Amino acid sequence: MPHFVIDCSENVLQTVPAATIIQEVYDTANATGLFRSGDIKVRINPYTMYTVGGTSSDFIHVFGHIMQGRNTEQKKDLSTRIVTQLKHLFPAVSVISMNVSDFEKATYCNRTMVP
Repeated sequence: MPHFVIDCSENVLQTVPAATIIQEVYDTANATGLFRSGDIKVRINPYTMYTVGGTSSDFIHVFGHIMQGRNTEQKKDLSTRIVTQLKHLFPAVSVISMNVSDFEKATYCNRTMVP
């Protein structure tokens, strides 16, 4: 926890390697101080088939899934920081966005929690 899932057009990876994008999102999330560095998970899903407002324009969207407990300001800061870094990496990509959703502690489960 947390998970950052990056959806993007495949063309984005022709500009900047996936490993660089993943590291940038990881480093930016880590710099917020909201998470333990060993808990941050980042992955990327490039798409060849998509539409953005009826066009084939390149896009990047980050889905941030975090454990509940952070306030709205902290989540907004997280989104703003990551979008800002991606905007610097991809000045030609006009659609860069992010949203943050909370995992509910009461219903979350992972392998270490199951006997």
